[in-house]
Formats: sequence, structure tokens, C-alpha cells
Amino acid sequence: MWELVTKSTLDTNSSYKYILMSEYFNETCVIAKQNDQVIGFITAFIPPKKQNTVFIWQVGVDTNQRGKGIASKMLHFLLESEACQSIQFVEATITPTNRASQSLFQKLARDFHTEIHSDEFFTKDIFPGDEHEEEWRFVVGPIQH
Repeated sequence: MWELVTKSTLDTNSSYKYILMSEYFNETCVIAKQNDQVIGFITAFIPPKKQNTVFIWQVGVDTNQRGKGIASKMLHFLLESEACQSIQFVEATITPTNRASQSLFQKLARDFHTEIHSDEFFTKDIFPGDEHEEEWRFVVGPIQH
């Protein structure tokens, strides 16, 4: 996962974060492989105070595999998993310029015939330096299983 992120425009977290997510949140993380190579991943968790919500931390797809619906398939796989059977809402934070991620979650709402809402969540001024855009929270749901 970490190697995929370092080759992309995603925020790069430490390799430890990806190992930790795989160990402690493996029921809500997804890996897509082709010929034993990681071509996509989702890191996600269920917030302790929102047991009906899965928060998608990152979605990454290898640059050579984009446009094939892999991210959408991984989201569907996650929501169909046993760990997400009681999930009614999907949350993510997305920067205003990340149109691909916005489109992914808009498609998820269409696929589940439900709503999508967004609001300002993390303002630019809370991030150190001037390099990070604000993050908007996108909420898809309610989802019917």
C-alpha cells in the first residue's frame, strides 16, 4: 500500500500507518491484487462513536490500472463484507480539487440509490504550512444492504 501511495498524489503517511491499518483494521481494509502485485487498496475504519458508519481514509489505485472501476469494486466489496453489514453511511474527506474521488463517492451514492452530502470539515488553516488544501466531508447514505 505504502509503495502505491508514494507513486501517487495521495497524502503519504508513514509505512507504519499502513502496517497498523492492516493489523488492527483489516476487516475494513481492502487490497486488490493482480499477479500477486498490489494494484489498489482501501484503508478504512468504523469510528467508535459512529458504529453505523465506515470512514474511508484512503483509496489508492495503481496509475496503470486507473479507469477500470477498481476503486468502485473495492468499495462495493467492503460494503458487502461481514464487517460492514450494519453500516448505513460511508464517510470520507476529499479536497475540493480531487474530482476523481468526488466522482467515486457520487457513483457509490448512485449505485446504492441513496444521497450524498458534503460540508466543509477540515479548513486549510489547521494544516501545517501552506501545502494542504481544505478537506470536505462527503457522506453517502443511508445504505440499504
